Amino acid sequence: MGKFVSNRNETIRLFKNPFLEYFSHIHPITPIVVYVPVILIMAYLSFTVSGLMATVISFLFGVMFWTLTEYVIHRWAFHYEPKSEAGKRIHFLVHGIHHDYPRDATRLVMPLLVSVPLALLFYFAFRFAFGEYHFGVFSGFVLGYVSYDSIHYATHHLKMKGKIGSFLKTYHLRHHYNDEHTAYGVSNPLWDYIFKTVPDRLRSVEDPMTKEQNS
Repeated sequence: MGKFVSNRNETIRLFKNPFLEYFSHIHPITPIVVYVPVILIMAYLSFTVSGLMATVISFLFGVMFWTLTEYVIHRWAFHYEPKSEAGKRIHFLVHGIHHDYPRDATRLVMPLLVSVPLALLFYFAFRFAFGEYHFGVFSGFVLGYVSYDSIHYATHHLKMKGKIGSFLKTYHLRHHYNDEHTAYGVSNPLWDYIFKTVPDRLRSVEDPMTKEQNS
């Protein structure tokens, strides 16, 4: 029997607790509304503390650091294969449900109950590691995260045209429908090339599922 995958925009209940269940769903625009002001404030603070050039460099470093974080989390955390029943349950809650219900529009971006504590954790880690440059690094890092969430939603629900858009859509859907052990990069394939997890064959035409979602 093949692995279950729903191709409808449907959801299932994850938690008996109504509070947890409610906040496990999120509108895709929420990360933009919540985090864009954070990006702007951090960039401004970086400029006032470190100056323009240091802000640009630290900002770009933060963006690049996000792309690596995205890859590492997706490959080694989201696709870790636990042996215990408790581990399997946690894995399903974190990422397994997305592979079973990849078109669930309410669970395509990270819920605030998860993203806000993680953002605070990274902020204080950057403050410790980068000193006065942490504002710029964090600003770029959060921009990378928001871009990732937005691109992830788009690959599943929007018509992505042009070379870059159609490539990202096809690339990510190959991860879902062809080989979940490749194409871990969602916002970009950079680290897949570095770590040699690019799919063996990148089709020159769209996958059937991509065509269906673009129709």
